[in-house]
Amino acid sequence: MALRDPFLAIHIAAGSTGLILGPLAMRAPKLRGPHTRLGETYHWVMLAVCVSAAGLSILAWRRIWWLLPIAVFSYANALVGYLAVKRRWSGWLRAHIGGMGGSYIALVTALLVVNVGQRLPIVWFLPTVIGSPIIAWVINEVDRGRRPRPSAGQPRPAS
Repeated sequence: MALRDPFLAIHIAAGSTGLILGPLAMRAPKLRGPHTRLGETYHWVMLAVCVSAAGLSILAWRRIWWLLPIAVFSYANALVGYLAVKRRWSGWLRAHIGGMGGSYIALVTALLVVNVGQRLPIVWFLPTVIGSPIIAWVINEVDRGRRPRPSAGQPRPAS
């Protein structure tokens, strides 16, 4: 077994987990409970993706050095989204949505690049082209007071 194998296994498992957790957290009611637990787990999964990508980059530096800054930037997005909720600074909800959404765009981009990137280079940009307007729309909805919507019979979450 090569030294890269454990890093690659962790990277794939964490990335796959993040791809599943992201939509679950996005669709969960925005109250303490499933949304917060899924988001907390998603943050730690993104850290595992970043650390495993760092290990892979270091082990094959000449070939995939570029993976390291991408991984750090992707995790930085998740960290901003995570800390925004924890610290509740001014504009925290916008930062949370943008950070978590941006990190999810990075996961989807990585999935597409690894699987079809050589044949179809547009996949490097497609998730950003699709995801960024969605994030902007959700943030606009928040600014207008239309989101997050409370579930039936539940109070609106505090901003």
